[in-house]
Amino acid sequence: MPAIGKRIWAIAEGYIPSASHGPAPELTSHEAACLLNCAEAPAQVELTVYFTDRDPAGPYRVEVPARRTLHLRMNDLSDPEPIPRDTPYACVIRADRPIVVQHTRLDSRQAENALMTTIAYAEG
Repeated sequence: MPAIGKRIWAIAEGYIPSASHGPAPELTSHEAACLLNCAEAPAQVELTVYFTDRDPAGPYRVEVPARRTLHLRMNDLSDPEPIPRDTPYACVIRADRPIVVQHTRLDSRQAENALMTTIAYAEG
């Protein structure tokens, strides 16, 4: 399959709740960027996280292998720093080849879980 997607993506609305209800890690409240690389070569990806009241964090670097998907939990990012919980943020994702990005949130602060997903905004 030929490469599909774009090289620049934005997730304008991010929020990682600090509380969870249910067993970890399955029901830990989290956000994820689901990255799809249909190309025949690995994709080098950088994420920069933006906040309302401070300078951006990043870049966070990951590799998505050729013809694979990577479900990247934003909660797990730690280098150069963890993304703070209970803090609104946005994220710009840049790849060296076209990829597809979907954004997902699991909010398990109460027993009645909420799951939200959407395709990120693509540019480039």
